[in-house]
Amino acid sequence: MKNKFRSAVFKLRIIGMLEGISLLFLLFAAVPRKYIFQDPSWVKAVGPVHGILFLWFVFNTLSVAVEQQWKFRQITWKVLLACLVPFGTFYIDRKILKRLD
Repeated sequence: MKNKFRSAVFKLRIIGMLEGISLLFLLFAAVPRKYIFQDPSWVKAVGPVHGILFLWFVFNTLSVAVEQQWKFRQITWKVLLACLVPFGTFYIDRKILKRLD
C-alpha cells in the first residue's frame, strides 16, 4: 500500500491548497495594499509566486491524470476548469481529489 503522503494525488492537493492560499493573499492583502496605500510591492512579490503555483498545479494535474489514467471527461477537465475559477482548487480538493487520495 502506498504511503498517503507520497501519493501523486496528495501532492496535487497540496499544490492546489498553496495556489488557493496565494490567491487569497493576493486578492485580500496585496491588491488592497496596492490601491489603498499605493504600494505595489506585495503584488509584485506575490503575483509571480501565484502564477508559478498556478502553472505547477496545471502541469501536475496533467501528469497525475496520465499516471492515474483518469478519464478526461470524468475527472481531468473538472480539475483543470476548477483551477481557472477563483477558489476552485478548494472546491475540487473537497469534491474530487480527497476521494481519489
